[in-house]
Amino acid sequence: MEHLWRFLRVLREDLYAARRRDPAARTLLEVALAYPGVHAVWAYRVAHRMWREPALRLPARLLSQAVRAATGIEIHPAALLGRRLFIDHGMGIVIGETAVVGDDVVLFHGATLGGKAMRRGKRHPTLGDGVVVGAGAKILGPVWVGDGAQIGANAVVVKDVPAGATAVGVPAVVRSRPVASPLTEHVEDPALYI
Repeated sequence: MEHLWRFLRVLREDLYAARRRDPAARTLLEVALAYPGVHAVWAYRVAHRMWREPALRLPARLLSQAVRAATGIEIHPAALLGRRLFIDHGMGIVIGETAVVGDDVVLFHGATLGGKAMRRGKRHPTLGDGVVVGAGAKILGPVWVGDGAQIGANAVVVKDVPAGATAVGVPAVVRSRPVASPLTEHVEDPALYI
């Protein structure tokens, strides 16, 4: 029973993360019913749990493909996703099998956490906590993106990005993060969540 309550707390965190990060979200009910990124993350959480049981791997893959057809977001059930992941708009998101995503990450539409080699083993990126990946960005191979890094829209990242840095361009060039970033999170009025 404790596992069920823990699972429900994680699902609730996903709702609040979307509500907090999307200024267009008016209510938690709207987020729960109309946000395909939230639906894809919730389905991933079920598929990932199934993936951990060898006999359920095929059903886990089938669930992930059904969710892909419904939402346009493909998340392999073997990927490791942290808490409070927010996928904004979502269409075209791809998260590969060996990808690791930290807590409080934001992915915009068209982002790919993909591989660049056709071999077994770690072939997808690892994102630290608080990373923001812009629309259309591609992070390819077993690269590491440090905590708080930002990946610009349409960037193609094939090398590690240090914590707090911004990577832009094709191929991506790492730049220092500005001291006062407009994307810096701030404490919001708790009344927004009532």
